[in-house]
Amino acid sequence: MSADPLQRATQRSTASQPSRGSGPSAVEVRRSARRRRTVSAYREGDRTIVLIPARMSEAEEQRWVTVMLDKLAAQESKRMLGDAELAKRAEQLSDQYLHGRARPGTVRWVTNQNTRWGSCTPAEGSIRLSHRLQGMPEYVIDYVLLHELAHLLVPGHGPRFWELLETYPRTERARGYLEGVVAADRLPHLPAARAE
Repeated sequence: MSADPLQRATQRSTASQPSRGSGPSAVEVRRSARRRRTVSAYREGDRTIVLIPARMSEAEEQRWVTVMLDKLAAQESKRMLGDAELAKRAEQLSDQYLHGRARPGTVRWVTNQNTRWGSCTPAEGSIRLSHRLQGMPEYVIDYVLLHELAHLLVPGHGPRFWELLETYPRTERARGYLEGVVAADRLPHLPAARAE
């Protein structure tokens, strides 16, 4: 016996999603018959709640869950991490993905890196991240930070270096995001339309 459409409209489904950085890993989708076109999401304890229209297909639901998780992550990373929080995040990433072997002396944001996302001086144990990363999704910042942490262990970009980064599950996605940002910056910008 199939569920009545109105009952289905208020059903809740909980899906386990890949962990998004330090954020929650459980996603609860709530369908509403009153909601026509809008999709919204918010954090509730250790879960992310995504509100969608009842008539949305499963494929649309999956797409919107991904979009909303990325949007929430971007909003959360806009709450700018200071240098102390960045150093703490570096320590967490090193413990999680590099067995705690990469221990930088300093980790800080800089405003003088416009052609690189980050840099590392292994002899000094210093890591610098470009201020242009601020406001990007957390997984992108984590990737760049982990990239620089790996340079504390392996200076170049040889096979050993990339083996270290393979442990981070969002490496390809983060690299794609950054490549998209670079490509967008190279596009010609159209002049703003004038109000008449």
